[in-house]
Parts: sequence; structure tokens; C-alpha cells
Amino acid sequence: MESDRTLSALGNEYNPDILRAAEEPHSAQEFSEMLDIPIATCYRRIEELTAAGLLELHDRVLSDEHRRTNVYRREVDEIVVRFESDDYTVSVTERPEVKNKLDDVWRKIAQD
Repeated sequence: MESDRTLSALGNEYNPDILRAAEEPHSAQEFSEMLDIPIATCYRRIEELTAAGLLELHDRVLSDEHRRTNVYRREVDEIVVRFESDDYTVSVTERPEVKNKLDDVWRKIAQD
């Protein structure tokens, strides 16, 4: 993961909020409504976070309007930025695949 791109993505308005909310999969419309973000901005932020490797396309689900909708979930568990005297480092802990699978199983059990 590219440190400059990660830090740049984190610095944009709404991106940290989207990442916090993306522990569970949500569509752009859901993020927009939950976080009070204009929908066009929400789509741009999702694209930026996905390009930075912080958010992933989790699935395409059928919406209430019977259309396929992308849902996104964060790709990371933790981001640590350390500022040193003349430089900085960005450490990213990626979300383990096994955690994603367990979350999916629990979500399906809870829905049934």
C-alpha cells in the first residue's frame, strides 16, 4: 500500500467517516444517508478509498428497487501514522480474510 496515497485519502473530508462505517458492508446510498454526505461526493470518496486500497467492493446485492447495487467494506483494520523529525511513516493492518468470512457467516445467521 502506498503511504502517500493512503495519507492523502485519509485527509479528505468524509473519508475517515466512511472507513469507520464500512466495518459492515454498505452501499453508496447507505453511506450517504447514514453520514449525511451528498451522494455524488459519496461516490467520489468511495472511488478514492478503493483506489487507495482502503475500501473494497464486497458484493453486488439486489436493492429494494430490484437493481444490482455495489456494497463496500473496509479493507483495513488499523492505520497508524507516525510523524518523525523529517519524515513520516504509515502502517496499515489489513483486515484478515478469515475475519471477513466470519463476519459474513454471523451476518447470515442474524438475518435468518
